[in-house]
Amino acid sequence: MSTEYIDRPLAEPMIDPATAQYFKAAKAGVFCIKRCTACKQPHWYPRALCPFCLGETEWVNSPGTGAIYSVSVTRRAGPIPYAIAYVTLDEGVTLLTNIVDCDLNLLKIGQRVRVCFKPTAGDGMMPMFTLENPGGTSP
Repeated sequence: MSTEYIDRPLAEPMIDPATAQYFKAAKAGVFCIKRCTACKQPHWYPRALCPFCLGETEWVNSPGTGAIYSVSVTRRAGPIPYAIAYVTLDEGVTLLTNIVDCDLNLLKIGQRVRVCFKPTAGDGMMPMFTLENPGGTSP
C-alpha cells in the first residue's frame, strides 16, 4: 500500500528582515543558505552573526541537494498525510523541511533528496525537498 504525496494548502510565510532575501530567492526558484564571511562555515537557521565565530554572514546559493537524516510521516493529524524530515545538505547543515512529490511509504534515512519549490497561499514559494531517485532506492 502506498501513501502518495498530495499537495496541501501552504500558508504564506512570516517574512522578516532576517528571512526576506531567502524567500525572495525562493520565489525566483533559487535555494540559499547563510555562510560566514570570516570563517566560511555554512549554517542554518539564518542568523546575522555566525554561530561559530560571531563573524558577519551572507546569503549564498546552494544546489539544494542532500540526504534524509530523519523522517516521520504523519497520517492522522489531518485529512492529508505529509512527511516532515531533517535533511542534511551536502554543505553540512541540517534543516527541518517537508518531503514531497513521492510515495511517503518509501522514505528512508539516507535517501538522496533535492530542493523543489511549492506555491504558498500568497504569491510566494516554499522550499521543500523531493527524492532524487523517486523509485525509493539510494544510488
